[in-house]
Amino acid sequence: MRQFTAEAPARANIIGEHTDYATNGGHVLPTPLPFTTTVSVKEIDGKAGTVALSSASYPGETFTRALDEAAAGNWTDYVLGSVKTVAKLGNLPPLRAEISSKVPVGCGISSSAALCVGVVRALNGLLQLGLSDEQIALMAHEAEHDYVGVPCGKMDQFASSVGRPGKALLLNTRTLAHRLYPLPPGFALMLVDCGTKHDLAKGGGYKQRVAECREARDRLGVATLCELGTADLPRLADLPDIVARRARHVITENLRVLEFVAALEKGDTERQAELIAASHVSQRDDFQCSIRETDALVESSWRFGVRGARIVGGGFGGAIFALVPDGRTDAWWRFVSKENPHSKLISTYALHEKV
Repeated sequence: MRQFTAEAPARANIIGEHTDYATNGGHVLPTPLPFTTTVSVKEIDGKAGTVALSSASYPGETFTRALDEAAAGNWTDYVLGSVKTVAKLGNLPPLRAEISSKVPVGCGISSSAALCVGVVRALNGLLQLGLSDEQIALMAHEAEHDYVGVPCGKMDQFASSVGRPGKALLLNTRTLAHRLYPLPPGFALMLVDCGTKHDLAKGGGYKQRVAECREARDRLGVATLCELGTADLPRLADLPDIVARRARHVITENLRVLEFVAALEKGDTERQAELIAASHVSQRDDFQCSIRETDALVESSWRFGVRGARIVGGGFGGAIFALVPDGRTDAWWRFVSKENPHSKLISTYALHEKV
């Protein structure tokens, strides 16, 4: 019987946080990370419309799910949702899917997108569907957004499917136009877990932010918040304070992405660092998705002298990243870890490294 194995990476978003919701329609700039989820799928004898699931994280256990089942509220939903999106293209044989992953969970680097993209990629290979990277990303997003119920944008799935190591993916999440940019050599992306996990599928704070962005969009009478620019910021004075804060973050963050790309093209690493720092301040004060532990990590990096540091991912826990000059990574981590003894270094990823 046929079998196929595929991988998909996690991602770090360099800048452009919370701009990719459908209400916001902004730009993002993620890059893949050298952590992957591996998915092996094979045809099996069994009941049509079922998939048997096993994971290296749950040795000795097999979970059997039917394609017509509702979401169960656990990790198997991401796999089943991905299989269901592929099943729309035609009848599927009974399947077995085996999952193993090196992606840290709950750290804000999109372990869920890596899983969904990995499943769709594996089925694409098994069934020889000829799907493009963009189609795979959209199907993985459908699985996570529509079936699992995470109110996410399309950034994570595009970063995992369309992104390339050592490159930043500039994605317009409204039009889905995208372009790859080389990341600056001589820097390492230091990714640090603050010790508090997050779960976007269950996160009330995250879903509330999405609703507040929707309210801002509707009150301002636009199709997406990122249609607005600096000249429109005075209009936020007419909104409720909380709603205005959310809109201000989205609008200014979208502008920061575009300015960051301009700084990339000029090789202006100092400006890049200041924009990343401004992104954290905006998430802390306006989007209010940072927590004490992530703020402490970022502020330690700033005290060390590395300004290019911020919370990464959906917020409310997870991780921060910092762009640290190659020759200063050890000293940076000694300083940051001393001030934050409960934190954990997840990776040191050279941005110019070809993985």
